[in-house]
Amino acid sequence: MIKRIAFTLGLMLAAVPLGAQAADDGVPYWVSTAKDTANMRVGPGREYRINWTYMRRGVPLKVLRVMGSWRLVEDPEGARGWILSQFLTRARTGIVKSSITALRENKDGSGRILWRVAPGVIGQIGECAASWCVFEVSGRKGYVRAASVWGGEQP
Repeated sequence: MIKRIAFTLGLMLAAVPLGAQAADDGVPYWVSTAKDTANMRVGPGREYRINWTYMRRGVPLKVLRVMGSWRLVEDPEGARGWILSQFLTRARTGIVKSSITALRENKDGSGRILWRVAPGVIGQIGECAASWCVFEVSGRKGYVRAASVWGGEQP
């Protein structure tokens, strides 16, 4: 009986391509849309229907799974689907969550408030440390609490 189970398990592992076994190493991770339009599909292939079209470059997404050149992503509202990797970039962006957020002067959150950022605003995220991230919107840069921005915390 044990030999039969081991044999069956061996066949199952052999049936999975090596690339598929290792494809999910390093996920989840953050990406953003690289083009002005990017289609999210219900499956990993062009034959699957389009579920959503992003109409803006820089929308932050979390990669949950990798299958060849396709990425299963989740957006800030929780929608999940597949996007071709050529429409994504590793440039990290974030979107301000539910309340007006202050951009601070210092990386520990101290110092004066430089700007206030409204919910829904997308900015570039730089280095993050001690729960604070560099956040840049339209050339204005400061430090934002990572928890205030979807894309600021660990994926």
